[in-house]
Amino acid sequence: MTAVRFVAIGDSFSEGVGDELPDGRVRGWADIAAQGWADAAGHPIQYANFAVRGKLAWPIVEEQLEPALALGPTHLSFNGGGNDMLRPRTDVEHIADTFSRVLRRCDEQGVTLILLSGANPAGQLPMGSLIQRRGDELSAAVLRRVAGRDDVIRALNWPDRELSSGAYWSDDRLHMNANGHHRVAARVLHALGYEPPAEWWSPAERIAGPSGLAYYRQHVGPWVKRRITRTSSGDGRAAKHPTWVERVPQ
Repeated sequence: MTAVRFVAIGDSFSEGVGDELPDGRVRGWADIAAQGWADAAGHPIQYANFAVRGKLAWPIVEEQLEPALALGPTHLSFNGGGNDMLRPRTDVEHIADTFSRVLRRCDEQGVTLILLSGANPAGQLPMGSLIQRRGDELSAAVLRRVAGRDDVIRALNWPDRELSSGAYWSDDRLHMNANGHHRVAARVLHALGYEPPAEWWSPAERIAGPSGLAYYRQHVGPWVKRRITRTSSGDGRAAKHPTWVERVPQ
């Protein structure tokens, strides 16, 4: 049996923002899937995570891909482009080129690529129609780049209309909550050929977050300030698991 070594690269989606534990640490779908993978396979797996919130697609690849490959993984997951779509001038084809780069390097290193599309927040956000259009274009562009590659494991969340509903999203409406991260983890395990726990697919009860002016004050305002000051929520933040951690069956 080949030992599984799974590493994730990406932005807040793969870091796990929105799924905060009581001690303040973020968990997220990659953490959940790593444990679920060990449980379903019945043996330990090694897991690392280089994802950092706020990163654009090309900086993810330029800063995280080679350190992740240097660990010698068997599987590497990649998602990016969500932050790019929020910028005024977005070149969808240029973003999609990052997926080609990641696939090429995985091929060269003999690593299986786990390709994820992000969940769709468009129905809940200001400028939602723009985000919807860009997300649709990016999804199509990425799929063109992996056409005919049945060896690429696909966990596509953008088309999931259930995941787009409010029960799966945190108060900022931009990041998934624990419900959303569990549903994505379930999709990843299913794509790997395992049956995830049934409850991962369905939301637990959630209290509604702020709305109206309170929402704009708490969440939109700080985002606009970061754009004006050219800062990122990930500035100065290190990867949470830059070396292997073992997940054992529970």
